[in-house]
Amino acid sequence: MFAYTSEFPASGQAPGPGLSAAFLAGAVIPVGAMPGGITLAPGAARAYVANRGSNTVSVIDTATDTVSSTIPTGAGPSFVAISPDGTRGYVTVSDDGLVSVIDTATNAIVANIPVASGPAMAAVTPDGTRLYVTQQAGNTVSVIDTATDTVTGTITVGGGPTGVVITPDGTRAYVACLFSGAVSVIDTATDTVAATIPVGGVPILLAFAPDGAEVYVTNVATSTVGVIDTAAGAVTATIGVSGQPRFLAASPDGAHVYVANSLPDTVSVIDTATRTVVENIGVGNGPTGLAVFPDGTHAYVSNSEAGTVGVMATTVIPDQGRTAGGTTVTLTGHHLANASAVRFGTAQAAITANTATSLTVTTPAGSGAVPVTVTTPGGTGSLGFFYYRPLPALTGISPAAGPVAGSDDEIVITGRNLAGAIDVYFGPTRAVITGTGLATTDQVTFNGVPAPFGIVSDTTVTATSPPSGTPGTVAVTVSGPGGTPSGSFTYVSDPAI
Repeated sequence: MFAYTSEFPASGQAPGPGLSAAFLAGAVIPVGAMPGGITLAPGAARAYVANRGSNTVSVIDTATDTVSSTIPTGAGPSFVAISPDGTRGYVTVSDDGLVSVIDTATNAIVANIPVASGPAMAAVTPDGTRLYVTQQAGNTVSVIDTATDTVTGTITVGGGPTGVVITPDGTRAYVACLFSGAVSVIDTATDTVAATIPVGGVPILLAFAPDGAEVYVTNVATSTVGVIDTAAGAVTATIGVSGQPRFLAASPDGAHVYVANSLPDTVSVIDTATRTVVENIGVGNGPTGLAVFPDGTHAYVSNSEAGTVGVMATTVIPDQGRTAGGTTVTLTGHHLANASAVRFGTAQAAITANTATSLTVTTPAGSGAVPVTVTTPGGTGSLGFFYYRPLPALTGISPAAGPVAGSDDEIVITGRNLAGAIDVYFGPTRAVITGTGLATTDQVTFNGVPAPFGIVSDTTVTATSPPSGTPGTVAVTVSGPGGTPSGSFTYVSDPAI
């Protein structure tokens, strides 16, 4: 549990640093079966969770982290879009081909709107007048007039439209089309497709940067996140994450993007400035939906296989690093302006940036788990813990050779202090890998190329060697908070007769 300073200091006293609410990091909220999309209402007083397995929507009171209401729906609810004024919720009921309308004052369904088959996601325009609904089973997006609760138009997009988001100014809707490997861009003034952006890798879900300059898309087949520049209309970066990425969300300040990875039960944290994964946070079984709170201090994660919603702290990112120090860490909270000291345990960190709600610091040397404290004119408050990790080392790779085209066979990497690895690379190609001390792996690369990976335990990370193009021996690196050890892997040519 985190410690917090009072939000109501004595008269004349500057407020002390801390968080806005005393939530329990790691708290688990039981909801229905197979929870998927999770959405915060305006003001974040409530969260709505679509439970596909139990045909319900759970309403969470975010002040108490408890379910305050359970709303029965049709078959297969997958997402709830909330109107800008918070008075209506729109549930995509996939198996019944409906959008159900919830009156949020009474938590009752007041209308059912038939749409095309397999509605997956929905997004409301900023003015609240229209709702765009994707039909994953086909290739269309339905447009609903929210005043009359009727479908007023149907737009043909790529195959398998799933995720949909609307620009902050409401002029465009972006649709992830998983079968066509592209994102369709809809001009909302004409309700026509204005552009098609190839992204590849089975794109499924989307999230905007707070300023609308970029769209992030999860690519399931390649375990990556594509970054789309909305002005250029093109992918400008592709970032490797863990297996089977699902929902994603940006932090309020745009500094990080959080990605729920349903296969290894983690949330990857992407630094948007460096386009790299800086941490993988362990959560519940089958993380799918994700929503970051407006103050940036925590997030809700729906764990589909566990039937729960977890509370994930985002106050110290990353929360682990090298014992030698030198890790750049972002601290999020309140009343942090004019900080005079940030300490990791008793050692003082170097402050490189400071606002009222965030601090960027460089960690001092240390060891083990230490509390992170911030001192301002209002006093000293705790924001969480930081975990120092020793430098990793590799002692073996088995098998040490494989086909040039890559394969699905698991490769076991053994070594010491490999927990927290971010990525494993086989030369320039990223893989997934097994070994010892791998629980916090962040990246695996083959010859510098990131490869998809999944964390099984502290001693095992599964990896798939990516294609090489040519035979030969390449370096395999495992990146984590403690460093980047390397080994070797040999690509061999396929036999021929």
